[in-house]
Formats: sequence, C-alpha cells, structure tokens
Amino acid sequence: MAAKLPESPFGSEPTSSTNVRASPSTSGTNNTHGGVHPSRQYYLEQLIVALHNDHTREEALHLLYKSCGAHEDLALLLWHSFGTIYILLKEIIAVYRLISAPELTESVLMRVCNALALLKCVATHPDTRMLFIKARIPLYLYPLLNNTNKESSHERLRLISLGVIGALVKAGDAEVITVLIENQIIDHCIHCMEVGSVLSKTVATFVVHKILLQDEGLKYCCTFAHRFYAVGHTLAKMVENLPEEPSEQQLQLLKHIICCYQRLSQSPRACDGLKFCLPTRLRDATAINLLRVDQTTIRLLEQLVYNVSIGHQSTTKPFGKSLMHLVKG
Repeated sequence: MAAKLPESPFGSEPTSSTNVRASPSTSGTNNTHGGVHPSRQYYLEQLIVALHNDHTREEALHLLYKSCGAHEDLALLLWHSFGTIYILLKEIIAVYRLISAPELTESVLMRVCNALALLKCVATHPDTRMLFIKARIPLYLYPLLNNTNKESSHERLRLISLGVIGALVKAGDAEVITVLIENQIIDHCIHCMEVGSVLSKTVATFVVHKILLQDEGLKYCCTFAHRFYAVGHTLAKMVENLPEEPSEQQLQLLKHIICCYQRLSQSPRACDGLKFCLPTRLRDATAINLLRVDQTTIRLLEQLVYNVSIGHQSTTKPFGKSLMHLVKG
C-alpha cells in the first residue's frame, strides 16, 4: 500500500515553541532578524525558495499569503531575497492578457490575488515602503486598475490592487504621495471611482483623500481647472448615485467623499469652484440625516458648507453655528 503523502510538501507552519534548526537565510539577514523565531523564519524562507519553482509556486503563494498577518517582517524577507519581487510581478503581468476575458478562472484569480497580497505586505512595512515606491512597482498595477470589466472576478483584482495603493498612502508619507502623484495615480483612482463596486469606490476615494491631505496633492488637484473638474465631477456623481437609504458600505463611501470635499474647500480656487458644483444633497438636510450619529463627519460637512458659503475669504469656521438643526426629528 502506498504511503499517504502530506497535504503540503512544506508541512504546516511551525509555532514559536517548535524546535527546528534554521538554515542560512535566503535574505542575507540573520535568523533572529526582526524578532522572527528561527523555526518560523526557516519555514518562510523555504516557501520563498519554492516560489522559484514552477511546480511549487502556486501553493507557496497561497501559504505565504496566509502568513502575511502573522509575520510583520515577512516584507523584509520578500524584498531582500533574490528574485522574489520579480516573480511576484511575473504573476501580475501574466494576467494582463486575460483582462479582456469575460471571466477569470478561480485558479488564475487566486494566484494573482495572492501575489498582490504579498506586494501589499511589502508596501505596508515602513522599512520597505520607500524601496517599493522608488522601484515604481505601483505602475505594474495600473492595467488592473484601468480594467473596465465589472464582473466579480475582475472587481476582486481591482479591489486588491487598490488595497496595495491604499497601504502605500495610509501612513501619509509625503515622499510616497509625491511619487504617486508624479505617476498620475489620481487619474487611475478616478477611473475606479467611476466603474468599481462600492468597496472599490471607497478605497479609491480614501486614496484620493490621503493625497489631498498633503499640500502637494491639494495643489496638484486645484492648480488646473481640468484636474479640479475631474475630481469634483466624479465625487458629485457618486453622491448623486447614492440611494435614499444607503447601506453601511455606501455610508462609509459618503464619509470619504465629504472628507475629500472638505479638504478641497481649503483651497481658495477650489472653494470658489465648489459654489457651483457641490451636490445639493450635501447642502441640505439629506447628508446630515444620514450621518447624524457620526459627529466627526458632520463637523467636516459643516466646515465644508461654511467654507463654500463664504468663499475663499476664510477656511476656518467658528464652531458656534451648527447644521444640526437640519436633522429631522
């Protein structure tokens, strides 16, 4: 009788108490780097080595993806091990030719999503984020962001690609955001805000807001009329398309939209423009009633309406006057 083979050639992930002799690091770091237990680091290193083998790559991608949350320094191993980022990019590039396909197979989808999740791991880590952005790796995600297909499999690709960009901007690093602006990330986010699901719209709007919070980002969006119009028109369209009784996800999107508008209203030129294009639903009681339990967002909305009402003469509202009287009883 044939022996029963293990489910995975890599076995299961060791716990911190497992006594396994660690091999020399594939990343060039010592076995205790970053506080990773030697047995766990050995396990991760073996998975990274397996990425280089066509026959074991798919399972290695899956197991490394499962390890993302448990090992904060996995990003360092991925970045500093020879050829690993190249292999992850190969997985992403391979799906380009399938973007026009009506539906992606589950196998193909899982491989590329796992590769994207590992890139997000690298984009999140403070020691690899700047290396990631300087290598212009976000450019490899743009074809996935620009996809117009709305099928669920394509939407998953769009959403996880946006997640990588979201991880880059979350810390508010001005240098990271400057590089993204130079590579026209705003245009790609606008596209996702137009064609994506509610979740994709929310993440894309979050990215735009984080960019606007930087002076360079606000200047970029407000210096030229066509840029301001592109952002403002897209935000307004999303507000107009919200149902009268939005879901929790749609309310989250509305909060990010208000954050973007409020930041735009701090630019004199944009503030004047908002007098003519700010959606009516944000000027009357509609949004206040929807967000009445979220005092932080209501204050931002009050500030927005005040800024637009007085123009660019001032952008600081004395909080004595409130819009809360508009809330329905």
